[in-house]
Amino acid sequence: MIGASEREGSIGSKILRNLTTSGFAGKVFPVNPHRQTIQGLTAYSRVGQIPDRVDLAVIATPADTVPTIAEECGASGVSGVIIVSAGFKETGERGSDLERQIREHQNKYGLRIIGPRSFGIIRPKTNLFATFADKRATPGKIAFISQSASLCASALDWAWNEGVGFSAVVSTGSMLDVDIGDFLDYFGVDPQTRSIMLYVESFKNPRKFMSAARQLTRDKPIVVVKAGRFRESKEAALSHSGALAGEDVVYDAAFKRAGVVRVEGINDLFCCTEALTTQPNPAGTNLTIVTNAGAPAIIAADRLIQWGGHLTQLANKSIQTLKSALPAYCCTTNPVDVYEEATASRFRTALEVCLKDSNSDGFLVLYTPQGATDPLALAQIVIDLAKQSQKPILTCLMSQDDRCREARRLFHQAGVPSFTSPEDAVSTFLNMHRYTRNLELLYQTPQHVPIGETHVTELKGVLRRAFCEGRKVLSLPESMQFLEEYQIPTVKTAIARNVDEAAALASEVGYPIVMKAVSPQVIHKSRINCVILNICSPSEIKPCFEELASRVRNHSGAAEFEGVAIQPMIRENCFELLVGAKTDAQFGPVILFGRGGTTTEFFNDVSVGFPPLNQILAKRLIEETAIFKQASTANQIFDEKGIEEILVKFSKLVSDFPEVAEIDVNPLMASAKSVVAVDARIVIDCDRLMREVAEHRDNSLIAAYPEKYITHRTLKNGAEVLLRPIRAEDEVSFNELIKSLSAESVRFRFFSMIKDMPHERLVQYCNLDFDRQIAIVAELRDNKKIIGAGRVIAEPDGKNGEFAILVADKWQRLGLGSKLLDYIIETAKDMRLEKISAYILPDNYKMIGLGEKKGFKIERLDEETAKASLVLRM
Repeated sequence: MIGASEREGSIGSKILRNLTTSGFAGKVFPVNPHRQTIQGLTAYSRVGQIPDRVDLAVIATPADTVPTIAEECGASGVSGVIIVSAGFKETGERGSDLERQIREHQNKYGLRIIGPRSFGIIRPKTNLFATFADKRATPGKIAFISQSASLCASALDWAWNEGVGFSAVVSTGSMLDVDIGDFLDYFGVDPQTRSIMLYVESFKNPRKFMSAARQLTRDKPIVVVKAGRFRESKEAALSHSGALAGEDVVYDAAFKRAGVVRVEGINDLFCCTEALTTQPNPAGTNLTIVTNAGAPAIIAADRLIQWGGHLTQLANKSIQTLKSALPAYCCTTNPVDVYEEATASRFRTALEVCLKDSNSDGFLVLYTPQGATDPLALAQIVIDLAKQSQKPILTCLMSQDDRCREARRLFHQAGVPSFTSPEDAVSTFLNMHRYTRNLELLYQTPQHVPIGETHVTELKGVLRRAFCEGRKVLSLPESMQFLEEYQIPTVKTAIARNVDEAAALASEVGYPIVMKAVSPQVIHKSRINCVILNICSPSEIKPCFEELASRVRNHSGAAEFEGVAIQPMIRENCFELLVGAKTDAQFGPVILFGRGGTTTEFFNDVSVGFPPLNQILAKRLIEETAIFKQASTANQIFDEKGIEEILVKFSKLVSDFPEVAEIDVNPLMASAKSVVAVDARIVIDCDRLMREVAEHRDNSLIAAYPEKYITHRTLKNGAEVLLRPIRAEDEVSFNELIKSLSAESVRFRFFSMIKDMPHERLVQYCNLDFDRQIAIVAELRDNKKIIGAGRVIAEPDGKNGEFAILVADKWQRLGLGSKLLDYIIETAKDMRLEKISAYILPDNYKMIGLGEKKGFKIERLDEETAKASLVLRM
């Protein structure tokens, strides 16, 4: 403890006292150059004088001294540092320079640093309280990670009052080194942690956070509060997409894509995390309420419906059973009201009937202290019944008297969430369902959407040519060229430079037509009435042409009128939709879908996603918009499958062109039979375009499909195979490979017998985060059958990786395993891994022999396990 103190109330005094009086079993060394003893312990003037090896150093000294202390910690072999001190980059240039010095020492010695400005860390199970907090924490299953020190203190207060324990409490500070992604990786494999709650203000590395969160949320819920919802954009947008996707909407989309539950406030954060830790996830939003008070039940029902939930429609059998078991004056429809004089046994009867109703997704027991039911007796009944239920049960005791407090304590101890208000209970139930809904994105298997070969180099030439001409926005024909190259249906568009050309082209296109002014200076044509619809005869061509020319010149004296675009008028009733993209400063490329046309920004009806999209992600984008819900309600359909395909292809376009700042396809005209783009606008990121020659840095939030790993190989029998990274769409084919394996091959690969691999596990093999693992499948070129696979999984440290190889029995001894292993080695090198290893059964002689042939070191760990390791770089 560097900066340890005897001075009462000082930070150094509080931290040292917490370390020495909490029951921590390790050694604690105070460091202070001005004292020989502190709080009864021998003090050292500097870290280098401590005779033992130090694992963790906590620094609470003035900011100017911290770089020197960090250097000494590194030189002394300290592996971890928590910097509590403030006064760094938040103070200006001098503070930023101090951080730069610290980072140099961190890189030199391999230190891991939490902070600066950290509240510290708490690990209750080991009684490690490296913090200046006044409250202690009891062991539990929730990890709390916060960018706010004050919220760490609030979390301790809440947990103490509610009897809830933590696996850890961590204050990130300003994240000079260790960030939220690192913490998620740690708690993802921490056996003490079952769920995680986050308070975040910003992300140091959004892609790293997404990668860690997507890996974790399959097994452990993450609940987050994001502060700063309404920060206004500082720059005017050149497209609808740029104007519509505000910062908070983008955060929302990121959390959904990662499977993270975002809640509104701190109370929701605590409540939802506890519920997800202790209760089953609701499959739907049908809530059954059992109460002894009508008014609170109505309040609960109002909140439920307002937020998109539903009151369970109880089955007739359930209603009849309730009618026969309860007094006639009780309400036997949902909410089930057992009335104020209800006894504990009446509550039990009603609950037992409702819990058997298959229409329910969850239950709320709502109690007010009146009548004959004792809250402690009710608590025992609910706790007993909850043990038998496969659906979530929440409780609400609307009183702060001692017996209700004690009942809530019993509920918390038994893992049954308990609240004091019906609104909090309902909000928690719906937030729990949002977690279930978000997980569906991680587990659903998409349909394959084929995307043909595209001439990316030719299109990049279009961007460079426009840039060299001083244009930031592509013309309509240029923008449409991009869509056509990615097989996105577009309306036929012809450009006329004069009236005669316009008349000739209009005849070719066929009346009625639409005429649009073409001018590099006119970005939003509709805003200045530079679009004329429904031109039905040749006699209208000249006056319309001249009118458009006049409107362009009146818009700006510097505007150049270059002619008109002529398109056929779409006659059928269509929905006007928008597909767009923008580059977000933090999250990179963002995709939008929603209501299009001239009123796009007025309605602001868009959903937001991130490339790469697959068919399931595209479907979710469509279904989240109000225009889709309205169309469904009115039984008016548009070609949803066609739009899904367009969104998938559009996301590929966005991924391929980081030089593009914004894209609008607006309107996208959609009917029940077809979808076609009638206008498009592409805005160039000039700074990025200039940098592209010197560097190519992928700024997308989620790693795109790594096409660079696609190659071909020929086996010994002459069969040609395509080696390519696996796709989420490959689940069925990959499962067929697993089913084809002999019992021996299954045991060698999975270390156990697998009769049928469930969908949830198959998803983990097929739907990958390509930042963390690459799986290469061998696909026969003639019938697309998968006959082998290899994968390499990077550890969170980015240095080590684990690999595995699998070949179908009928295709063994043909060189495929050797080719896959060679390719995995090259892939691991490309991932900058330093070492790869695999665990092998000792009787798997083929794999051991192949490993030895490739230079792997084979080490026998025990009677049941061997390990093959290969150093790729030092």
